[in-house]
Amino acid sequence: MIAFLSAGMVLGFSLGFLPGPLMALIISQTFQHGIKEGIKVSIAPLLTDFPILLICLFVLTRVAHFRAILGIVSLIGGLFVMRLAYESIRPKEISFSAARTEPQSVKKGAIVNALNPNPYVFWLTAGTPMILKAWNGGLLAASAFVAGFLCCLVGAKVIIAVLAGKASLFLKGKMFGTFVRILGLFLLAFALLLFKDGLKLLGFL
Repeated sequence: MIAFLSAGMVLGFSLGFLPGPLMALIISQTFQHGIKEGIKVSIAPLLTDFPILLICLFVLTRVAHFRAILGIVSLIGGLFVMRLAYESIRPKEISFSAARTEPQSVKKGAIVNALNPNPYVFWLTAGTPMILKAWNGGLLAASAFVAGFLCCLVGAKVIIAVLAGKASLFLKGKMFGTFVRILGLFLLAFALLLFKDGLKLLGFL
């Protein structure tokens, strides 16, 4: 059990710091609404990865054309991330005071993670096979892998939110607005990558 717990923790912590749509959203929400909202985005994997894991278990045993499904999910995710990018890039007054609009950080984080193909690819190609292997050692071993992975994945993203929040204290006025718009450009880049992955999975590239 310890071996699978350790494997899950190492994987989760490592993947938690990889750049992606969720990381960009964490930083963007933190800069616009504060550390608390960034942390809310960080918990998205706790809401979405377990259903994704169940889907992957189902797919591994029954569905033959998973690439096409993954491609469609990726295209939808690209559209959603592009919308978030537009909200960050468009000209607007930005300040460190309490946001006038509802941040909806948990909702945004869950949608971004659910429509990002990377969690599906991880659980399909690495996570689910590891769980099936751990299952030979019993339910406790399999649960330890999942718990270790999710705790360290979320923990890494919480660290990102805290660091982004500390960095935001050094930015004021126009510099702050410019930085948020730069984050919007990163979100746009991730949206384009999601479109590319989706088209590739569907066989158009």
